[in-house]
Amino acid sequence: MARILIAEDEDALRSLVARALAQDGHDVSQAADGAEALDLLNREEGRFDLLLTDIRMPLMDGIALALSAARDYPELVILLMTAYADQRERAYGLETLIHDVINKPFTLSEIKVAVTEALAARGSA
Repeated sequence: MARILIAEDEDALRSLVARALAQDGHDVSQAADGAEALDLLNREEGRFDLLLTDIRMPLMDGIALALSAARDYPELVILLMTAYADQRERAYGLETLIHDVINKPFTLSEIKVAVTEALAARGSA
């Protein structure tokens, strides 16, 4: 299956999504904010298939993380998550860098479908 990096500052949500994706057979790593995720990406030399990141986080937000990740690891598929309409609007114009923006709240089924679709798109690119 895929190697997935989840960047989400809400511990409970990050753990829940990580467990659900791991149950589907994915190798999941977690980061509590964008800076931690970028550090992990760099230490792993970008060896992830998917970055699933919240937009609104402390230290480094998901948009800054997505821009850095896309620049340094162009093969990485990026999914953004947000509960805020104004944050979703910040993702406009990034269509060439990100696969999609997922609205919170979402069900585990919805996030699994979004991840599956993003990974399928990666395989067909």
